[in-house]
Amino acid sequence: MKRAAATYVEETGFGFWFLQSHVWQHHVLRVAIDDLKGLIDGPLPTAPVLLDAGCGQGKSFALLAAAFRPARLIGLDADPHSLACSRAEAERQGLEVQLVASDCAAIQLADASVDVLFCHQTFHHLVEQAQALAEFWRVLKPGGLLLFAESTKFYIDTWVIRWLFRHPMQVQKSAEQYLAMLRDQGFQFATRNVSYPYLWWSRAKDFGLLERWGLRRPKPFGQRDETLVNVVARKPLEPAYR
Repeated sequence: MKRAAATYVEETGFGFWFLQSHVWQHHVLRVAIDDLKGLIDGPLPTAPVLLDAGCGQGKSFALLAAAFRPARLIGLDADPHSLACSRAEAERQGLEVQLVASDCAAIQLADASVDVLFCHQTFHHLVEQAQALAEFWRVLKPGGLLLFAESTKFYIDTWVIRWLFRHPMQVQKSAEQYLAMLRDQGFQFATRNVSYPYLWWSRAKDFGLLERWGLRRPKPFGQRDETLVNVVARKPLEPAYR
């Protein structure tokens, strides 16, 4: 099947299966959405147009609908097989979802047409990251929110993840580098809008087992290489003058 992105890096069979799993939906997606929702300043947007950029198999749809009550929910992905799964998932959940076969670096939506853009564990799959971020900026309305949740290179570049999944290794970044990309694009956020989850599944060397068994002390924040970063960033109402 033809993919919407020439630079698309196809997932492994295990990876595709994992994105259908209970662990993915409840220990990864649900936790990230709850965390991101808590990082938003002020009241939640009312009846937003919500875009899930890199929706995969649509396991986020019901969670996003419950968390944000969007007036319009859009799922975007470059992989037609994933979009077919997303369509089936939306039907199973009884949700109306507009599905778009598109590259994140060339989103087929109008300028300033989206209130909330959810990008969860998608960016580390993208080769053209700067172009994708510029597209996120373009389609978001002034004042719109980018809900950005990513794994960093300290998680992706480990033997177990390299063995089980497939990623473009040359574009992987640290948490600080991802945050710098967002700022360079013009997005605004404060320390209170950022979190660094240290979840069991992100402990790539042993999934936190040694700490759970009391054989290793967990490293405190500031003394470890962060494996995850969540941030709620806002496109300002007025353009920034540099």
